[in-house]
Amino acid sequence: MSSDSLRGLLGRPVAMRTGGGSAAFLRKVWAVAAKDVRAELRAKEVASTMIVFGLLAVVIFGLAFDLRVPKSSMVVPGILGVIVLFAGVLGLHRSCGAEVDRDPLAGLLLAPVEPSAIYFGKLASNLLYLFLLELFVLPVMLVMFDTNLFQFHILLGLSLGTLGYAEVGTFFAALTANSRARESMLPVLLLPVMVPVFMAGVSLTAGILDGRPVSGLISWLVILAVFDVIFFVAAYWIVDLIWDGI
Repeated sequence: MSSDSLRGLLGRPVAMRTGGGSAAFLRKVWAVAAKDVRAELRAKEVASTMIVFGLLAVVIFGLAFDLRVPKSSMVVPGILGVIVLFAGVLGLHRSCGAEVDRDPLAGLLLAPVEPSAIYFGKLASNLLYLFLLELFVLPVMLVMFDTNLFQFHILLGLSLGTLGYAEVGTFFAALTANSRARESMLPVLLLPVMVPVFMAGVSLTAGILDGRPVSGLISWLVILAVFDVIFFVAAYWIVDLIWDGI
């Protein structure tokens, strides 16, 4: 090999192969999500904080509204939405902020993994934490408010709303991860965007509890589903720019 050819090879930038099709992409997503779950099982600083906050909030709201509200089902939809929103913020800012604080993010971004795979892996772990929160909160709300939320359409709407919340929350957590004020910036950016989801979820839950026909409430489910699809696609296309800027 000539010296010119050798210099050409040495001067060529190293490119990592990140392809492999959808199966390889899903394996990378699973690897990122599994890493976050293992870290949470060791540290116990995200899911446990969200669950404890959620349970305390249910008890406080239950004691407060029991004194003034004639019918607890009137306030249950709003209470559920508020608890999920604010308890979720406690954990969402740690999903990417912990990577910056402990400094493993550089190694994660240098790995042969697409930025979108990192995003979807963290989305999966955040979604798991939110579902765990709701799994603990709903039975306690049944006891405190004597209101059955374990109804198919309520759970369907809650699942769609939680998915949209996790999508937007993970995206803004990545956006604010490198900021020193991320704890305050995340709710400022996140909560206004979640207004459509909050309104749709509360309206759907209230309608079911009030005994309205499901046919008249389908529009709220459609709003939740469209919101999820829009932000799923948008995050997939934009998240590369977010991670490149960290």
